Amino acid sequence: MSIAATVVLLVYGVPPAAFAADGTRTPSSPSYTVTLTGNASGGTWTGHESVTFTNPSADPLPEVYLRLWDNYHGSCPSTPVTVTNVTGGTASPLSVACTALRITLPAPLNQNQSATIGFDLGIVVPSGADRFGHDGSYNFIGNALPVLAVRDAAGWHLDPYTNNGESFYGLISNYSVTLDHPTSVLVPATGSSVDTPGTSGRTVTKATATNVREFAWAAGPFVKTTSTTTTGVVVNVYRVSAISSSSASSMMTTAKNALVAHAGRFGAFPYSEADVVLDNNFWFGGMEYPGFVLDVISSTALAHELAHQWWYGIVGDDEYTSPWLDESFADYSTDLYNNISGTNCWNNVSWQSSAEKISNSMAYWDAHSSRYGTVVYTYGKCALHDLRRAIGTTAMQNLLRNYAASHWFGISTTADFKAAAQAATTVNLASFWTTHRIDG
Repeated sequence: MSIAATVVLLVYGVPPAAFAADGTRTPSSPSYTVTLTGNASGGTWTGHESVTFTNPSADPLPEVYLRLWDNYHGSCPSTPVTVTNVTGGTASPLSVACTALRITLPAPLNQNQSATIGFDLGIVVPSGADRFGHDGSYNFIGNALPVLAVRDAAGWHLDPYTNNGESFYGLISNYSVTLDHPTSVLVPATGSSVDTPGTSGRTVTKATATNVREFAWAAGPFVKTTSTTTTGVVVNVYRVSAISSSSASSMMTTAKNALVAHAGRFGAFPYSEADVVLDNNFWFGGMEYPGFVLDVISSTALAHELAHQWWYGIVGDDEYTSPWLDESFADYSTDLYNNISGTNCWNNVSWQSSAEKISNSMAYWDAHSSRYGTVVYTYGKCALHDLRRAIGTTAMQNLLRNYAASHWFGISTTADFKAAAQAATTVNLASFWTTHRIDG
């Protein structure tokens, strides 16, 4: 996400996590099937969702948790996302400010066993130009589909929602999402979409997304333009009516160039399509989802969000615990795209306290929100520029490309990256991490 505003947040308590002894991330290989019908405006959606998943861990899986992230935008217990008629398990009351739903399975899943849960789903998009909200007749529907929480060596990740950054932590999944909507309402979405005629005045859009962490879409009377990168990726730009065609054309050029440049550095973009949704009323610069980004008219913000296709989308991380692993990396990638070397940027670093570190979690940044952008984005990318200078440009290029390849559709941790960086050079980096305040 590209931050352009500071938000004061309330951080809610999190229930204690059950420990996962072997540390294997579970439930894995989720496959989501969703069928939703939108109302006349595309602001209310009702239907059904199911998800099949496997337990790869030697530790039995007695329950799963759904994250209903967008319930942060309600007034718990009144929520914009509702789950009813759960099948395949027994639902408990909502927790974590109505953003977590525990579902106890009929029997614990043993290693390599699979199960399916299903439920009826309702989504009502609130007012506001946000990643979940509507700006007049334009609806932005990010993080609205309930997704499985992850259990790993730290236990269940039931972190609170943060509007300052991201709380999201998902394993690679497959989605089949069918959206029945008025023909006048376009629905840019994650994945590749195919439209077929529905009932009178309506269209059925089926979006298929393979190897993604989450699914987002928008709905409204957008103006759409389409082009293709030199590497064959279809890019669709959707703009609200207040944005000019010339601005949209400029952003199309940026999108195509950034996708090609990032792919050249970090590995080929693994999807056939990318959707860019433009609205200058967002309070942030941009927001990333797999194959789908929201953006204001800013080439730098767009290059940053498209860098997130690699840093979080392809190479995943626990965004609440380690936001620097995607934000610092996306900002560094944007500098590379813009031919910015970061010379002397570390000379302008001034720490606010001994507790302030690039590698701090969102729990820290929500308590020190005015420092989040400065430290995680600016100091973080400066640290990566310094790492390049410390180990050499070629070594840094190889490090990032090889690191992306070895964590492709996996999860990055700070310890993983530090080990990979050390393995890429004969320079002892111990003092580098200390000086740059990167712990883990």
